[in-house]
Amino acid sequence: MNIQLKKGVLELVVLHEIAVRDQYGYELSQNISGVLSIADGTLYPMLRRLVNEGHLDTYIGQNSGGPARKYYSITGSGKEHLIYLEDEWSELKQSVEKLLNKGGNRYV
Repeated sequence: MNIQLKKGVLELVVLHEIAVRDQYGYELSQNISGVLSIADGTLYPMLRRLVNEGHLDTYIGQNSGGPARKYYSITGSGKEHLIYLEDEWSELKQSVEKLLNKGGNRYV
């Protein structure tokens, strides 16, 4: 998939995944990469930015028998931003589909 398209929707996907359940970075990366490939060099700067913007909070959680991990949770501001991004995605998707379906042929 085109990298620019992926970057455009990655923030939406990250916020959605964390809204469903608090996650630590590696776990989030694994969950997303099961469907959409993602580089750690893209994910972690985005997580830092979302924390700095107030959309995510962090806390240290202890895994049974494992090391302490930094978990990310969505804030009220993050939920509002997620709704905004979902609306934008829906509008963009509908507009693109409308244009692509115009004429109805597949460029034989």
